[in-house]
Amino acid sequence: MQPRNMSMSGVVDLAAVKAAQEAKAKAEQARAQAAREGGTGAISPADLVIDVDEAGFERDVLQRSAEVPVVIDFWAEWCEPCKQLSPVLERLAVEYNGRFLLAKVDVDANQMLMQQFGIQGIPAVFAVVAGQALPLFQGAAGEAQIRQTLDQLVQVGEQRFGLTGLTVDPEAVPGGAPAAPEQPAGPHDGLLEAAVQALDSGDLSGAVQAYKNVLNEDPGNQEAKLGLAQAELLQRVQGVDPQQVRRDAADKPADVQAQIAAADLDLVGGHVEDAFGRLIETVQRTVGDDRDTVRMRLLELFEVVGPDDPRVIAARRALARALF
Repeated sequence: MQPRNMSMSGVVDLAAVKAAQEAKAKAEQARAQAAREGGTGAISPADLVIDVDEAGFERDVLQRSAEVPVVIDFWAEWCEPCKQLSPVLERLAVEYNGRFLLAKVDVDANQMLMQQFGIQGIPAVFAVVAGQALPLFQGAAGEAQIRQTLDQLVQVGEQRFGLTGLTVDPEAVPGGAPAAPEQPAGPHDGLLEAAVQALDSGDLSGAVQAYKNVLNEDPGNQEAKLGLAQAELLQRVQGVDPQQVRRDAADKPADVQAQIAAADLDLVGGHVEDAFGRLIETVQRTVGDDRDTVRMRLLELFEVVGPDDPRVIAARRALARALF
């Protein structure tokens, strides 16, 4: 997926003059309140990146967008492009030293927010400035492009809305509370870390083997099950021609392998319900070994997304209806 909406051109036109004036007033009030309370309002660099859910969205994003531009990173654990983009955004949030706040939203746990922003695939990045949502880009993007977009966002926030950013104190305690004590290492943490490192380096075969090593010792390890399903999915789509896969699926609706390959691509691209729906329809059209092959692949994709995901729960019901 190619990045889009990388330009901030037109953002100023989206902001009414009244909204800009109100945002400036709120920013000034916030700074004045901090001064009256005898503090600088300084935060820790760790507080520049926050996890946000639906319950806290108004407080953590909308209200804070009157003080500082808030960049929203919509991501999911199973999304591999997210694992490339999110660390870059987190590093830049610290580097920009309070000129924007990064809010991370797990779409699997916050479906309503995903729908409200009209997101079709992830990663997707938006900004909220003075309560106004602005699309930045969707899909993976190079760091140079990201920096350019953030520079434009910061400039709009400062010039149009008077948002001078947050005061950052490296000595401040994150969250205003002592850090939690480190948890003791689990018996398989070393093997799991090796698997993650293999994934990060692009060694999919190594990651698959590392997760299998964990499961050999601990067959019920959920983290290893999920990691193995994700690594095997990425291994299957590695090097394929997406356009050819989709042409084959469209031209050969009865071809089980063509539909399975397309479903893998759907899932990697973030189109979870499309992937599930494609395979459930294929189950309905097939019998015998072909049906069982499709069913097993669908169960593997359920593992990638996670058993508690509402889309998995709904798809399991649909699969049961298709089978019985």
